Amino acid sequence: MCYEVNARPPLPPIAGGSGIAGTADVVLEAADGNRFDAYTATTTDAGAPGVVILPDVRGLHLFYRDLAERFASAGVHATAFDYFGRTDDTHDRGEDFAYMDHVMQTTPDGVAADVAAAIAHVRSDSGGAATGVSTVGFCFGGRHSFNQAARGHGLDGVVGFYGMPQPRDPDDGYAPVRRVGEYRCKVLGLFGGADHGIPEEAVQTFDEALTGAGIEHELVTYDGAPHSFFDRKATEYEDACDDAWRRILRFVGKDL
Repeated sequence: MCYEVNARPPLPPIAGGSGIAGTADVVLEAADGNRFDAYTATTTDAGAPGVVILPDVRGLHLFYRDLAERFASAGVHATAFDYFGRTDDTHDRGEDFAYMDHVMQTTPDGVAADVAAAIAHVRSDSGGAATGVSTVGFCFGGRHSFNQAARGHGLDGVVGFYGMPQPRDPDDGYAPVRRVGEYRCKVLGLFGGADHGIPEEAVQTFDEALTGAGIEHELVTYDGAPHSFFDRKATEYEDACDDAWRRILRFVGKDL
């Protein structure tokens, strides 16, 4: 699991005229009829870009609601969504939520359909009417975020925090390193140098694959940072968090 229930995203290291115009719990509907929870935060900035946030394995818990608001406060419309509308009709994503039962029932096509609905929402007036949209994902969502570049969403870019690029097993055709030939937008990958689940050579192989496919990209590894370092409580990684924020905001089209 990526974030504990008491984790909160770090504050953006910028100050300016941006503010939160509004927040809302919404129910979105994918093209296959799936209805799922999402949380939207819009910014006061006119002509702002937008992001769709792909959470970790627990789905739409407080970290990602807070993150959507932090994006809005930095001048970016944001919608975070829940993966489990097809398998769970509750709204509790707390400490006792048996998330892995539902993660095992997700599919790449189902996630992509939900992402498409969330993108449409961010582009709509109620989601902020974003001028351009990128995805930002974490761990489980980081891997899925990378691969949204191959889904024909018309994205400006995809961002993945600690998204595993390498195959989980020899038959893993969903590994980002194996899908880069289908990517159609730029990529930003953010990794921890002390993340034992994603070794340095895996990031290097992903870099080489993206280069070979001609995909504009930047992969950043923060020395000594663990998995889930992007956390307000992890004050020892404040510099890495600040740098990650600045890279993301520039990447999604926010003029700093």
